[in-house]
Amino acid sequence: MPEISASMVKSLRDRTGAGMMACRDALRETAGDEDKAIEIIQKKGLSKVAKKAGAIAGDGLVHSYIHGAGRVGVLIEINCQTDFVARGEDFRQFVEDTAMQVAAENPLFVSEEDIPENELLARTAIFRGQLDEEAKATGKEKPPAAVEKIIEGKLAKWKKESCLLDQVSIMHEDKTIRQLLEALTAKLGEKISIRRFMRYELGEGIEKKKSDLAAEVTEALKGS
Repeated sequence: MPEISASMVKSLRDRTGAGMMACRDALRETAGDEDKAIEIIQKKGLSKVAKKAGAIAGDGLVHSYIHGAGRVGVLIEINCQTDFVARGEDFRQFVEDTAMQVAAENPLFVSEEDIPENELLARTAIFRGQLDEEAKATGKEKPPAAVEKIIEGKLAKWKKESCLLDQVSIMHEDKTIRQLLEALTAKLGEKISIRRFMRYELGEGIEKKKSDLAAEVTEALKGS
């Protein structure tokens, strides 16, 4: 077995974020093969995540984030199991990054499980209507089975874009928010969960009055 040097341990730690002992053990188990050691660390990490799935995360942070000189605001609650972890830099950075994700990507739900049934039915109706209009415009109707397949694909894409956990991170473009959360759970040894969020955008929902200058001038001249 090759000697496991400090530089090998450091290299693996830099790539995985795992502790030094875990990196050393993984390298020993794989006879110094770094790629295989990464696989072992990932598998053990996922195992830890699975064990923590049923744990109660009753601590954490409620965090506010304001973007664009006050044009977008986010309020988010992310939970962990202890105050010790909640005060840690890794957890707080994840909370901050996730709040920025909500501000930038405007998700509607935390996860697919949070999507109400009536919302799914409404989206399905919208996608079906779009296909009906397309068929009328082109004069070409798709077979029913093909229509259902297309709708299924559209729904899957909409869910991925609308659910925070399934979005690709704006900070780590090769990972989803779910993957980052699972990695943090494995690293900290505590269950981490995103409970809820609210996003506010300046002027959202306000029906702004449209001004017709020509009509206003005409009306003013009538009254003069």
